[in-house]
Amino acid sequence: MENSTDPTAMNFILLGLFDHTQTHRVLFSLVFMTFIASLVSNILMILLIHTDPRLHTPMYFLLSQLSLMDLMLVSTIIPKMAANYLLNSRSISSAGCGSQIFLLLTLGGGECFLLAAMSYDHYVAICHLLCYHVLMSHKLCSQLVAGSWLLGGIDGLMQASATLSFPYCHSREIDHFFCEAPFLMRLVCADTTVFEFFMYICCILMLLIPLSLIVASYSLILAAVLRMHSAAARKKALTTCSPHMVVVGMFYGTLMVIYMRPRSYHSVGHSKVVSAFYTIFTPVLNPFIYSMRNKDVKGAFRNWLGKTHAM
Repeated sequence: MENSTDPTAMNFILLGLFDHTQTHRVLFSLVFMTFIASLVSNILMILLIHTDPRLHTPMYFLLSQLSLMDLMLVSTIIPKMAANYLLNSRSISSAGCGSQIFLLLTLGGGECFLLAAMSYDHYVAICHLLCYHVLMSHKLCSQLVAGSWLLGGIDGLMQASATLSFPYCHSREIDHFFCEAPFLMRLVCADTTVFEFFMYICCILMLLIPLSLIVASYSLILAAVLRMHSAAARKKALTTCSPHMVVVGMFYGTLMVIYMRPRSYHSVGHSKVVSAFYTIFTPVLNPFIYSMRNKDVKGAFRNWLGKTHAM
């Protein structure tokens, strides 16, 4: 098969998520409305956290970073997908494809470590409340956030540059709605065994290590909750942790299906659905999951509405 040894010589073709049938037009409209809802909810969460003094704590600072990552993640994928669908175009440049891979892995990897940092924050708040401001200082919180972004960025840069360095087959058709490294590997006209092993090791480092820290934190939290004599204290602890556990389950579950499942088990249709879940639906669900039972966020929102109406 003819191939191109210059990865920038031709554009890639994204086959997309939808066609132009009536049913798919409705589905596209729902996805686009979900995108708008994700933008509004995450921007509002960031705004509330940075303007309300009651939310100027490490827990909410970490939550604002999660909203920022979700905001950037959905903005990396949906605008290009929507433009291609509405303009009846499927093309994406090599630079655009590389940018999507880099940003996706940077934000996904950064979110893995950020979720681990949030679980540590919950552990300190429940198990070492009296020492909370010492163990979870502003300096440490900033370092955890910076480390999350840095580790995600390193992973994204390495995998994006390596992915685009391969010679690709002439068709360059990606059966997906955005550029994702496992899907590009199907088009490579070379032996990718070493790279796929390297990618698998990166996934272990970026997924399983933070997940192990999260499991350890919640195991200690559960042990502490079981020792509590007050039913109200137990309920408060579980209310604090349950939204985070839901987010961790959704995010890690989908990423592990995409990046850690053997290539021979990949079904294109199934992988598209899983990818859509963590790039489109998880970013819009996170703000609602964290705010539904959170009195501080609800109070900040009511204050913001009051100030808006008073203007």
